[in-house]
Amino acid sequence: MNSKYLESIETCAAHYGEDAPDVRNYMLEGEKRAYELDNRGPIRFDDNGSLHRNILEAYSKYGFYIFEGVIGAAEMSDIHEDIADLRSRFPIHSGSKVDEHGRPAIGSDCLGPGLLWSKPLSDPLGGTEIANGRHQVKLKDLDAGADAPSEAPFILMGSLQFSEAALRVYGHPALLKAAASINGEDFAPFNEVLFIKDAGMGAAVSWHQDGDSHWDSPEFDEDIHGFNFMAQVYGSTPVNGVWVVPGTHKLGKIDIEEMVKASGSERLTSAVPIVCNPGDVVMCNRQLVHGSFANAGLEPRLTINFGFHKRSSVLDVEGAGIHSQISVYTDDIIKERSKVIGYAISARQSKYPDEQPYDYKPFTENDETYVWDAAAKSSLKDYNLLDLSI
Repeated sequence: MNSKYLESIETCAAHYGEDAPDVRNYMLEGEKRAYELDNRGPIRFDDNGSLHRNILEAYSKYGFYIFEGVIGAAEMSDIHEDIADLRSRFPIHSGSKVDEHGRPAIGSDCLGPGLLWSKPLSDPLGGTEIANGRHQVKLKDLDAGADAPSEAPFILMGSLQFSEAALRVYGHPALLKAAASINGEDFAPFNEVLFIKDAGMGAAVSWHQDGDSHWDSPEFDEDIHGFNFMAQVYGSTPVNGVWVVPGTHKLGKIDIEEMVKASGSERLTSAVPIVCNPGDVVMCNRQLVHGSFANAGLEPRLTINFGFHKRSSVLDVEGAGIHSQISVYTDDIIKERSKVIGYAISARQSKYPDEQPYDYKPFTENDETYVWDAAAKSSLKDYNLLDLSI
């Protein structure tokens, strides 16, 4: 296959020693299969404002869909500037309270989790009890070289309090409209992070399913644990991107250790990579078996990640204890956590006044109005302590 990522694939494969030919072929074949799926294209709606039937059918069939070109050039430039500033304010290492300029680092005064770090090219989650042990197997740790730092940025939690560009993406009217098509007009928020996979250093995320609370529910269906949007800042490749096993979102809780055994290695035979360009946004079902290998390639990946739930999936439901420690998600907690949607819509309208803003039904029904200003920005501090984790 003539892959535009061939050099990066070969650079990555070289880290696997005697398995290098297998890794190279796996990534090339996976890329080919990914492009054969009919689940990518511009975001489209029907006359009733719902996602186009073809999109809904493909999403239901595969568990993910790639919306192409959602973020235009002007907005992408804004995101790049914001990310550069954001990274300049990262702590100089895990546990540090200051950035490279000696200023208070982002998150240094927060109670909630902020920037998580990992050893370069490692799998920090696989085979551990982290996140209720959902990462059942450990992926291969790779050697980042003698000159690599001891740790690298991995995940920025509660990202909307730190990045106004990410907040504006969160308020994108077409994406919120898509969320309503999947989860109903009273959809509820989940959590928001930045996934950081720097070239030659980005950590692996072992195969897993995100859902935790509703596997045995009598109301179980393919959408009960919600979905994530993954907005791509630099693009997603077979090397740096998320791999998924299409259709597994319908199968309930899966024994991933058995999947690995059946495949003969950590490279699941039925998986495909999510390959897409900067500005594309992936809608990915949280029940889908997915993961990513260590980014030993040449291209970075930074994903603006945010998800939504059906309100029925979270209302009066006991929390999973992963993204927050709230015991039960009451109507008041959901209402408080949903304020970020209002602020995002307002922040986006301020930046893009010619764009028709999204009308979020729970706000309209209760005559609630939100304005993005200094007070609103201050109110988002530690907002992720109310993440709705199921």
